[in-house]
Amino acid sequence: MNFTNPRRRFASAAVAGIALTGLLAACGGSDSGDSDSGAKASGPVTLDFWGWANGQEAVVKAFNASHKDVQLKYTKVTDQLTMQKQLTNAVKAGNAPCLLQNTGEYVTSWVAQGALADITKYVESSKDKFNPGSWAVGQVQGKVYGVPTASAPAFTIYRTDVFEKYGLEPPKTWDDFIAAGKELKKHDIKITNYAGEDPSTLEVLAMQAGANWYSIDGDSWKVDFQDEGTLKAAKVIQDIIDNDLNSKLSFADYAAVQRNYDKGGTVTRQISTWQMSGMVQNFTDSFGDWALAPWPTFKGEAAQTPAGTNQSGNLTLVTEGCKHKEPAAEAALWMSTDTGAVKTMASPETGSGVMPALADSSSYVAEAIPEKLLGKNYEPAQKTVMDSMDTIRTGWTFGPNWTAMFTEMQDEWAKVVSKEQKVTDLLAHMQEWTVNDLKQRGISVKG
Repeated sequence: MNFTNPRRRFASAAVAGIALTGLLAACGGSDSGDSDSGAKASGPVTLDFWGWANGQEAVVKAFNASHKDVQLKYTKVTDQLTMQKQLTNAVKAGNAPCLLQNTGEYVTSWVAQGALADITKYVESSKDKFNPGSWAVGQVQGKVYGVPTASAPAFTIYRTDVFEKYGLEPPKTWDDFIAAGKELKKHDIKITNYAGEDPSTLEVLAMQAGANWYSIDGDSWKVDFQDEGTLKAAKVIQDIIDNDLNSKLSFADYAAVQRNYDKGGTVTRQISTWQMSGMVQNFTDSFGDWALAPWPTFKGEAAQTPAGTNQSGNLTLVTEGCKHKEPAAEAALWMSTDTGAVKTMASPETGSGVMPALADSSSYVAEAIPEKLLGKNYEPAQKTVMDSMDTIRTGWTFGPNWTAMFTEMQDEWAKVVSKEQKVTDLLAHMQEWTVNDLKQRGISVKG
């Protein structure tokens, strides 16, 4: 099917409980013809599995050692954006892998394109093994398309030595954050880094503030990039940029970004557990000088942390073209629930430092955060991580053109970071662009 042809008329789509019958009926891919029962009868099967996360090769090796009838063949993809490109080509060519890693923001789009298999009947009985927020990420219209592999507690990590030197406390609110940034600026230190290619900063702050860029209104999508929550987030970001409180280092030179943190050029990050592994792998000077604090709140509001962007939860998805859907779904469940596999992925040394998506992940916190990085702050950091999991926002919806929208936003965000336009200019552009893009795709939209 040609999914960019504006003459094709698609119904609306949304995450978790939105009626997608028309869309899925129009675009759902067909099975390859081999039933799962037939696959089992024919003997051992090999399932292709694509992913990019550190630790997956070890998990696959453990799976293969413990399973005789099913084997996984692992291919490491460069990153999640490369995954989308390669998957697009593979779906068109009819040779997509059975299993693949992806993140929550892409699920609706791939379901709309008929690329993913409904695996509800294979995995629904395991639902209670996972925390509700992570489980919901893999659902569309109440059907399950992916098994969660990680949740994303969000918090601030900061340089204790620098904050102590200048008499600063870890910021409790975004107002405090800006005030601390202004003090640090006097000493040629930046409080945060805004990479010009990464608008996820705007997304997560809008999410935290209660925004909904995409929602459903009747049988149409509703688009709103200029709601109260988004404008509240925009003000914080604009204040930081206007006052030159941010570094502008691109993650294209990942090592340079990490050196900047290590040397004290930039001294805070709002991150999750998985991002700490990169710090451990690249730092040389500041081990033991970092501590965790809660994600800053908006003044006068209760603590709420964003569900994240690529922090929205990793998933193992089963593709529609897979000839062996049941064993593929069972393999996905094993990788997310087997104690050894979960421990491997949770460790920043053997895996990606991700918090598991399990209903009770408390026993893995110590594995997911690096003592080497935190030093004496390691024990209190564990409580910060657990507390943050209780404040993660739910109810955020990823729209059917999310990938295209985010690509457009990247270009506009670069202009914001370079002070060529305001955040509000970006938002106005994205409102118009997203509505028009959905209309061109034949999707009913309001906004």
